[in-house]
Parts: sequence; C-alpha cells; structure tokens
Amino acid sequence: MDTTQIGTIVVVAVIVLLAILVVFRSVKIVPQARAAIVQRLGRYHKTLEAGLNVVVPFVDQVLPLIDLREQVISFPPQPVITQDNLVVSIDTVIFFQVTDPKAATFEIANYVQAIEQLTTTTLRNVAGGMDLERALTSREEINAQLRGVLDEATGKWGIRVNRVEIKAIDPPSTVVQAMELQMKAEREKRAAILQAEGLRQSAILTAEGQKQSAILNAEGDARAAVLRADGEAQAIQTVFASIHSADPDPKLLAYQYLQALPQIAAGPSNKMWILPAELTQAMARLGAAFGRDDRSDASP
Repeated sequence: MDTTQIGTIVVVAVIVLLAILVVFRSVKIVPQARAAIVQRLGRYHKTLEAGLNVVVPFVDQVLPLIDLREQVISFPPQPVITQDNLVVSIDTVIFFQVTDPKAATFEIANYVQAIEQLTTTTLRNVAGGMDLERALTSREEINAQLRGVLDEATGKWGIRVNRVEIKAIDPPSTVVQAMELQMKAEREKRAAILQAEGLRQSAILTAEGQKQSAILNAEGDARAAVLRADGEAQAIQTVFASIHSADPDPKLLAYQYLQALPQIAAGPSNKMWILPAELTQAMARLGAAFGRDDRSDASP
C-alpha cells in the first residue's frame, strides 16, 4: 500500500469522524419534564422541549437542562423578632415550579437563592408584625401571606410558588419553660374543676337517693301503721262483738281478771302494782258467788 492510499484512508477516516461528531452535536434528546435553552452565537434562539431535537453544531449552544417538575426547598431556620421583642426560629418549606425556562434562565441568575432570600425577608416582615401567641396560632395566615408575596415576585422570573409551609416555630427556651408551666397549671385547673364537679354530682345523687329512701321508708311506715291500726280496730271490733254476743256475767269477768294477774306481775321490774277498782269489785262478786255456792251446798 503506497502513501497515496494511506493518505486517502486517513482523510476518509477524518471525514467520517467529523460526520459522526457533527451528527452527535446536532442531535439533542431532552428527557420528559425537562427543557433546554439554545443560544445561537450568544443570543437566545429557542427552547428545546422533551424529545428529539436538532441544533446547528458549533453554532448553537445548549445550556444545562431545566427541571420543570414541582420542586421542594427546605430552608434552614431563620431568626425572627416578633412584635413583643422575642426571637423565634422559623423553619419554612417552599414548593415551586418553573413555568418559563427562558425567564428562569435570563431574568434571574440563581432563582433558588433568590427565593430563599425573598422568603427570609418576607417572613421577617410578616411574623414581625405579630406577637408570639398569634404567630404560634396563625400559621395558615403566615403561609398565605408568604405565598402571595413570593408568587407575585417570582412571576417575572418564570417561577410559580404553589405552596409555602412552616415546619416549626421555636420560641426561646425560657418562653418554652413558661409555656409548659402554664399548660401544666391549666391541666391541673381543669382536673380540679372536673374532680369538684364529679364530687358535686356524687353528692347530689347521694342526697337524691337518701331523699327517695326516706320518702319510701316514711310511706312504708305510714302504710304499716295504717294497716296495724286497721288490724287492731278490726280485732277490737271482733272481740267486742264476740263479748257482746256472748253476754258474759260478772263471775266470768272476775275469773278473767284473776287469769291476767300473773301476767301483770311477771315483769322483773314490777315492785309494786295497783289493782283497778273494777278488779276488786269483780273479785268481791266472785267471792260472793262462791260463798253462795258453798252455802247452797252445805244446807242440804
């Protein structure tokens, strides 16, 4: 193989390599949810979308890809002075999305850093106009104000702020201790109130139960007394009716008095007892009756 052939082969190889390089530099594949900015001779030319794209090699310059998906940035805690001169540390999270790759590339040098600085200043302005208690309980209000300011400022940068969230608001340690003591006192107060209310309800229920029990006992005693009185009245009426129908004579009555004497004297505390006049009269009649019977028996 002579020198001419070798030179021809080298030239062909160089041409093939150049062609491969030109094709490689001409074809650009952009992934899904990405975008690329093309500069032609230092000026903006077009925006490459997802898929296969062709550019002019050595003339067009393709800048790094821009992510069009929603992105999340968590900023470090920022010290903020509240309206009551307390320094709190606020930790925020920003959800944003690039809507205009050209504006995000040429309108701002570093949109992530710009969003961080804008969030810090806006947060200090918003939270600085609130006291600590309101700042702790007004997260939604702070989020809405931050989102409104950020969305308005980043719109010209081709950025849309979808959501702003406050992860934590950390007050000073002394304030945290005071809040813990206050919460403990509130819990103890509620517990004491609940306990007192429980004791009050228990006392009321107990009194109601005792009242109902006393009423029922009184009603029972009254009914029992009525029944006893009715029974005694019926017994007296029965005895009286029996005596009236039998028409006993004085001797029978005197004998009943004598039968009742041992029961009257049976009590251990009875040292002295008095005989009623009816008893003496009955005994006299009984003696007279027995005397007449003896005389009647002796006369024959």
